[in-house]
This record gives sequence, C-alpha cells and structure tokens, in this order.
Amino acid sequence: MRSLTGEADRGEKFTDTVGVLTSWDNGVLRITRKNGESVLVAESALVAGKTVPAAPARRRGPVAAYEELARVAARAWQPVESERLGEWELRAAAGEEPGACPPGTAAGRRAGFTRRANSVLPLGDPGMPLDEALTAVCRWYAARGLPAYVQTATGAEGTQELLCAELERRGWVREVTAELWVGPLAPVADLGAEPSGVVLSREADEAWLARYRRKGVSEVALRVLGSGPSVWFATVPGEEAPAAIGRCVVDGRWAGFAAVEVDPALRRRGLATAVMAALARRALDEGASAAWLQVEEENAAARELYGGMGFAAHHAYHHYRAPESSAPTGGGTP
Repeated sequence: MRSLTGEADRGEKFTDTVGVLTSWDNGVLRITRKNGESVLVAESALVAGKTVPAAPARRRGPVAAYEELARVAARAWQPVESERLGEWELRAAAGEEPGACPPGTAAGRRAGFTRRANSVLPLGDPGMPLDEALTAVCRWYAARGLPAYVQTATGAEGTQELLCAELERRGWVREVTAELWVGPLAPVADLGAEPSGVVLSREADEAWLARYRRKGVSEVALRVLGSGPSVWFATVPGEEAPAAIGRCVVDGRWAGFAAVEVDPALRRRGLATAVMAALARRALDEGASAAWLQVEEENAAARELYGGMGFAAHHAYHHYRAPESSAPTGGGTP
C-alpha cells in the first residue's frame, strides 16, 4: 500500500507499507506487518494499493504449516495446568512460593515461569464471541493470580494478523516479539568434529541448572523444562559451572532446540555449535529430520549463529497482555 507522508506545501513524499489489511474503519486503515507491528494509515493519504502474492515457498529446509509448528512448539514447553476454551488452550505454570515473585511484582500475584507456559494458544475458534472469550481468559488467569496473555503469530500462511489487530483494538499490549526459525537437521549434526566433550542426559541436573540463565529454578520450572515427547539436556563440563548447555525435544520429524547457553568468558569457541551438533545427532538417531528454535529479534549473535547453520525465520510470535482494566487487581508481570 502506498500513501502520502508530509504536507503538500513541503513537497509530497510517499511511503510503502506491506502487510495484511486487518481493518478499515472511520477513514483509517490498519495494516499488520509480518513482524506483528500495526501501522495506521489515513484514508485521505492513500495513493494506491495492490494485492501482493505470498512469498514463494522456501526451497531450503523443511516445509511446514504454522499450526503444525505451533503445536510442536507447545508440546516442547508444556504448562503444569491447562484448560480448553473451544479450540483455544489456556496454559499456566505458576510457582507456589511467595519468594518466587520477581522484584516489583505485587503481593498476591504468583510468578509464572515464562510467558509461553502462561498464555493462551489460540489455534482456532474459542466457541464464543471474541469479547466473551477474552473475558473468560482474564477470569481464568485472575483465579490463578496471573496476568492474562495471548500468544499470537504473524508472517506466514495461516497466522493470526486479524486476531492481533482485534486484540490491539481492545487495548491489549504487545510486550514480547520473537521468531521461530526452521532448518534441516542433518547439517547441524555434521557441524564440527565428534562432540566427545558434550554429555547428554534425560534430566537437568544441578550443574546444568547452574548455567541456565533463569536462576532459582522452581519445581514448576523443572516440570516445564522436562516436558515433551523426548527431552535431552546437553552439558559441556567446566571448572565450576558448565561451559555450555542446551536442551532438545524430539517430536516426530522435529527436533526443537532451546536454552543453548555458553559461559560469557568462553564464547566464540564453538561450544554452542558442539552442543547443538551433539543434540542433533541424538535427534537423528530417534528419527527426526527437521529442526526448529526460537530466537529474539534483538539477539544478533544468536541470529548470526543459527543463520550460519541453515536456519531461517518461519514466522514471528508475540505475547499480548490484557489491559489493566481487564487484569486481576495488583498489577505486576511474570
């Protein structure tokens, strides 16, 4: 879509916006970009618009639909408690200890272990009008002392640009955006020499947890970390804490990588690559052929590393938080 920017007496300038037209109300167009950002364009500034065909299917790496990947990712990071609302899944993994609440969290609120395990996964119809569904969502999380989040996705066929726009119209705030990347598994397994220094285990032991970035891991967090069809933890032993760690969940043809972390003093020595190669070889042994992982937009080092391994972005995902007027009293964040 092409629109005017600037004032006529200063010289007309044009700007292009590419995305999904999610609403056109009261003379204002809302376009949701691939990264989830919404752009508002005044109807009076509109110059031209056209339908842009979807990007051609990538020829490198595995082909997958958004819903398949969303379900695979959800099985790899399971909540402690869940409930169905039509085709939506309400998920919670909240710590019981009052001391688990992070600094600044109001009293009476519980600490949820990651937004992924404490958010709604809306894959389909909730079975009721959207406003009623969101009210039910807020009540469900309020009953557990948690803020209400909805996890959405944009940028691929079958993603949820329209839902993102509807949430924003109702005052929900997009707090976090990351991307899910996919790639072929075999090239990851072939990286480097035989990773003899990497120890694989079915459980996250004390040494692994000592390197994990989330300190003070609770019993709830351990249950989430250990959840999934076939979970493996990788450790490169160090003098005190491990030099590097990683986690992989094998689920059918997919191997999902997470928690790949390296001692800051030992970075750029190939340890992350060694961890992923060892996990990839084990996943190949279990029949997997494709890989996925999640990476934050601002993590340039990780994006460079994973891009070099053959991964590429499939879609962006976001966590929308309910407005304060809809949230449980007390405020705070997980």
